[in-house]
Amino acid sequence: MPKMKTKSSAKKRFKVTAGGKVLAAQAGKRHGMIKRTKKFIRDARGTTTLSAPDAKIVKSYMPYDR
Repeated sequence: MPKMKTKSSAKKRFKVTAGGKVLAAQAGKRHGMIKRTKKFIRDARGTTTLSAPDAKIVKSYMPYDR
């Protein structure tokens, strides 16, 4: 069997931890920061772990990062 291919878009956007969780950048921070509250900007720093249904989809895109 040939190797499965990893989706290039997924490997650029997500990282799988050693425990199998998927890390992703916080949503809603690309533009329009003036209208966002200070609390939102503060809370949306760094990365976040995806929910289980979303992580399942992302893991199917990255077959060798489990």
